[in-house]
Amino acid sequence: MKFSPAPALAALFLGAGTLHFVTPKPFDSIVPRQLPGEARTYTYASGVAELAVGTALVVPRTRRLGGTLAAALLVAVFPANVQMAVDWIRSDKVAPPLKAVALARLPLQLPMVVGALKVRRQAS
Repeated sequence: MKFSPAPALAALFLGAGTLHFVTPKPFDSIVPRQLPGEARTYTYASGVAELAVGTALVVPRTRRLGGTLAAALLVAVFPANVQMAVDWIRSDKVAPPLKAVALARLPLQLPMVVGALKVRRQAS
């Protein structure tokens, strides 16, 4: 039996998508300021996208599409992760360990994208 990252990715997307609605303020703060409109709109839209991707990863019939969408979404939200790292590094209010987490998180996007593409390949 092959290992599939689908359950872990599904849990990640479903959990993060839920948090976009339960506690939207932290997500609002990492929306790149260059984007037009209100940050909350992007927070909710990305939450819906994460919930949809997580659901697609759970359902075997849509898992291939879910893997494709997961990879695309991970690439799409990368600028927000960069914005968060920049903001946290510059902030006097963020503790050094959290600054390290924000920086360490950036290169983790690559193995997550690779995992999403693996889900796509393995799906029937």
